[in-house]
Amino acid sequence: MSVFVEREKCVGCGGCTEVCPGNLLFLREGKAQIRDVRDCWGCTACVKECPKNAIFYYLAADLGGAGGRLYAEDTPSTLNWVMKWPDGSEERILVDKKKANEY
Repeated sequence: MSVFVEREKCVGCGGCTEVCPGNLLFLREGKAQIRDVRDCWGCTACVKECPKNAIFYYLAADLGGAGGRLYAEDTPSTLNWVMKWPDGSEERILVDKKKANEY
């Protein structure tokens, strides 16, 4: 699994560079770029931070992804995880932020 930046969608806000705990993201020519995906911890902080869905988490075959992508749509009260599968189908997981830490 790894993070991928779609440069054509990136608006260069820099939010991803601020939240990455491994300091792996930086801006080059006004667009986000990852230093080395092999160093990515998989925390998805950058995915959640990106307001334009320009960063996604690549879902590997061992997760049943086989090329699927995981995006996040962040609102003040919810976090919507969006899984886009290679066949074009989509699944969503809605997380209520107020209840996210309940077990």
